[in-house]
Amino acid sequence: MEKILDIITEKMERAFADAGYDASYGRVTVSNRPDLCEYQCNGALAAAKQYHCAPIQIAKAVAEKLDAADYSLVEAVMPGFINLKLSGAFLETYLESMRIAPDFGVAKTGVGKTIVVDYGGANVAKPLHIGHLRPAIIGEAMKRLYAFFGYNTIGDVHLGDWGLQMGLIIAELQDRQPNLPYFDPDFTGEYPTEPPFTLSDLEELYPAASARKKVDEAFAQRAHTATFELQQGRRGYRAIWQHIMNVSLPDLRRIYDSLDVHFEKWLGESDADPYIPAMVAEMKEKGYAVLSEGAWVIPVAEETDKKAVPPCILVKSDGSSIYATTDLATMVQRMQDWHPDKMLYVTDKRQALHFEQVFRAARKCGIVPDTTALEHIGHGTMNGKDGKPFKTRDGGVLRLETLIADMTAFVRAKVVENKIVDASEVDDTTAKIALAALKYGDLSNQPTKDYNFDLERFAAFEGNTGPYILYTIVRIKSILAKYGDWAHLPIQPPANPFAKDLMNVITRLQPTLETALASSAPNLICAYIYELAGAVNKFYHETPVLKEADETLKAGHIALLGLAKNILETCIHILGFSAPEKM
Repeated sequence: MEKILDIITEKMERAFADAGYDASYGRVTVSNRPDLCEYQCNGALAAAKQYHCAPIQIAKAVAEKLDAADYSLVEAVMPGFINLKLSGAFLETYLESMRIAPDFGVAKTGVGKTIVVDYGGANVAKPLHIGHLRPAIIGEAMKRLYAFFGYNTIGDVHLGDWGLQMGLIIAELQDRQPNLPYFDPDFTGEYPTEPPFTLSDLEELYPAASARKKVDEAFAQRAHTATFELQQGRRGYRAIWQHIMNVSLPDLRRIYDSLDVHFEKWLGESDADPYIPAMVAEMKEKGYAVLSEGAWVIPVAEETDKKAVPPCILVKSDGSSIYATTDLATMVQRMQDWHPDKMLYVTDKRQALHFEQVFRAARKCGIVPDTTALEHIGHGTMNGKDGKPFKTRDGGVLRLETLIADMTAFVRAKVVENKIVDASEVDDTTAKIALAALKYGDLSNQPTKDYNFDLERFAAFEGNTGPYILYTIVRIKSILAKYGDWAHLPIQPPANPFAKDLMNVITRLQPTLETALASSAPNLICAYIYELAGAVNKFYHETPVLKEADETLKAGHIALLGLAKNILETCIHILGFSAPEKM
């Protein structure tokens, strides 16, 4: 479906042509003075230079050529602006087209295309912490946004399951339980099916080993050796690794599920490992990789670089691979298996240089063709309410599960205190409001910017918050339920200025979603639904919707609210949360 601004621009271009001027001057923009008009064309100012006449003369001539039925205001004003307000009939026709069209008529530009979204970045054997919140939330929202536009979306958690943390756990476990068969190189039998540790054990093993390696060089070297031997296929270490995966993954899934974050693929660095030998050999053979101080590197610097871009390290001097190696091998796997049109990575912005190096290496070595887009969304940091890094009372990193629990407990207290729902509905209502507070609080910020986490503000039922959006949806649903059968009702012309304001906001859905996609900015969707919710509530307060005596007018009010509700629900689904039945 054509965007409303494009339709208005086409009409303006025809008016310029009909008045004897070049149609290219007819570009229309949304007015930055809504007190004066809704849309504006400044083309007469530029045309005056070409046609050597006063811009106001051109503006008046063009204004006379516009179809009066489309506008409630067409005004040529000094020095040469054309101000427009749309007619109720024009808005009625456009919104009715949105109402009956699938997905409100938004053009499905991604049909037939595949995108891989790499987000999550969880490390096996380590609890998720607050640093994992933003990539999970932003990545899930972007994946859903691409899906809305028709893309085949593949979300991959890309587990950190093959690095030094595995070697650290193996070395620490060996010191604590040296008699386990996994450490006996001569053992040829079947390894135990039960893991030699619990989830709690694992969560204690890794921090202890990590702290130890900083003060014990011999232990650190053993951990590096264990990592290398694991990657080389040592049988006992592979068995320990499988136990770690079996113990860790269910807990990771549980926490991601609580955030309504779902991955199509649970692949990790280990899945890319089989691709590394052939990839490295080819890079050496074709001269892409060169020796530098004992390591194999891929030079990726370009003449236009304003800052130095170091070579991408492929193989370290000790023969081990690093993150870049794994990321490149993962690209090999993804290109072979899925042939994506785009790969989107969502990580902390401090990894920007890493991805610049990897992307350049992937292009240079022919791993990723020019027809496949590569993008890194580097997100900012979530800080505490005071603007300082989020820490626990003892100075540690706050666990993500704790943050979710804190938000849930805070919301639950409000739900119970205000007797919002029956006791049987408290859990479900609390979970939905808490998730909206958490996700909207994050996503309403520009992804690249840092923000301060404020539990009380994010969970407020008023203001620019997730619960406010949910409250608006629930209010509309209540009105619609009282009315009865409403889904078939057509849109009518606006009954008052508040209805028209609401209709104008609704028309901006498609350009908002398109810009959010192109800019990787889900915060634009948040800003849009906050504006839409505000327009809905203003309309509701100023209009006797259910008390309207005229049944035709009442049906028009209901149809408009129904469309607004459907749009709000679609947008919050993209953002990754849903509304309860009552609030």
